[in-house]
Amino acid sequence: MKRPLTRLGTAATALLLLVAGCTKKSDNDEAAANTRGPGQVKIALIPGGAHPYFQPWKTAAATVKTEFKLGDVTFNETSAWDQTKQNDVIKSLAAQGYNAFGIFGVSPENINSTFEDLKRQGFPVGSLASCPAGDVDKADFCLSTDVGEAAYKATKAAIDAIGGSGTLVHLTGNKVDSNTQRRIAGVQKAVDETGGKVKVIQTVTDIDTDLQSAQKAVADLLAAKGKQINGIVTTAYNPAVAAAEGVKQAKLPIKVIAIDDDKTILEGIKDGAVAGTVTQNPVGQATVGSYALMKLAGGCTISQPGVVIDSGSFVVTKANVETYDTERQAKTDDLRKAFDSQYLVCK
Repeated sequence: MKRPLTRLGTAATALLLLVAGCTKKSDNDEAAANTRGPGQVKIALIPGGAHPYFQPWKTAAATVKTEFKLGDVTFNETSAWDQTKQNDVIKSLAAQGYNAFGIFGVSPENINSTFEDLKRQGFPVGSLASCPAGDVDKADFCLSTDVGEAAYKATKAAIDAIGGSGTLVHLTGNKVDSNTQRRIAGVQKAVDETGGKVKVIQTVTDIDTDLQSAQKAVADLLAAKGKQINGIVTTAYNPAVAAAEGVKQAKLPIKVIAIDDDKTILEGIKDGAVAGTVTQNPVGQATVGSYALMKLAGGCTISQPGVVIDSGSFVVTKANVETYDTERQAKTDDLRKAFDSQYLVCK
């Protein structure tokens, strides 16, 4: 993704919190930890906090537990968008016997220290729906939306919707989040390709904390500039829902390109109130991420440690709103095959 979400908090005490509960493993313990059968693998899927985007992870957790015959799969969203609290959750789950971790880190600038500590304990780790800031990923792999590419696709769709010229507003998440900056760059790339025919007249950040904040921001925007706006590109979940609702209620001729597939957005596409959306692949992240963690726990290794893998993004309009999930399911199947053929090395 990287993502539709706001990141809050820091991880200044991440290493201290995790190391406090660690003991040194012997070579025999380490070898045993890396050759677990599926029934011995207990996976923890841990987002940064409660958010609609992650709810499909909960369903996927139950599915993969049965499909892969795993010892357990838990979904824990109690981190409250605080890196210190997320580290406490991780430490607690490890103490309960969970031995493979799929994590959406709260703080992209600091999450690598958490990944490193888990790796030192012999646990396979996947960075899911979000990659660490910068160019280094200390998890085994990152399976996430290419957020710059998704924003680029969304903006291209918005440009098409407004007829190739006019004004756009970009609504997105936490300004200091590296992924928000990638989204802003993706929007600008598409706009630059118009040769000046399209301009971004405003980028509104920091409005993905909750739906109420996003609704207020959209209402204020439409009141101040509604008649100047031809299209709105949203690259964060709550602003997308708020824009879909707000433009419809205001009865303004603004073309909205949303993100993700909230029910409000899909209904808006069907009735024409929303021009389109760019969906991500949370089910694929949780499903394929869990598959990879199971294989790593069983003794496989990653061919390129820290590899970044795009989990896919999909443009949805009225033409394919009833069938888009078929394409997304096919991408998920391809991702699993790619892990077997490219990313995993199994003896």
